[in-house]
Amino acid sequence: MFINLMTMTLHIAPNRLIKDLQEDFNQAFPFLKLEFFTNKLSRTDFSAKQIIAPTKKVGESQVVVTEGDVLIDEEMKVIDLEKLLREKFSLAVQVFRKSGNLWLETTMTDSWTLQQQNNHGREISTEKKKEIKPEDYDLSRDDNN
Repeated sequence: MFINLMTMTLHIAPNRLIKDLQEDFNQAFPFLKLEFFTNKLSRTDFSAKQIIAPTKKVGESQVVVTEGDVLIDEEMKVIDLEKLLREKFSLAVQVFRKSGNLWLETTMTDSWTLQQQNNHGREISTEKKKEIKPEDYDLSRDDNN
């Protein structure tokens, strides 16, 4: 049995813009987003003020950035992707998942695969609200007649 996994190659280079990496990743996983942070020491101590602006080059904010490619497939766990980017490229990255109009950190679900995260983001962001019709209400329910 052949299973066709969705895979992508993310090219990391000091002269690439953060937004280009984000767009490449988002092409494969439209309900996920990579945020890049200046803090490389800890995986969990990121704050909003440490987010690297998308208009900056990768090499501008990171002391050492190795150039290379990362093969990412949909079965890769979020935690493994973040670890790979940190260890191989010295990049502090956090995956975010779309939730309606918000982007949420996936720290509580880092053991999920990218596909699971993306599918969940799709479900909670594109779920159509059930249309409620007037006949769905029994307006006379409180009548004592």
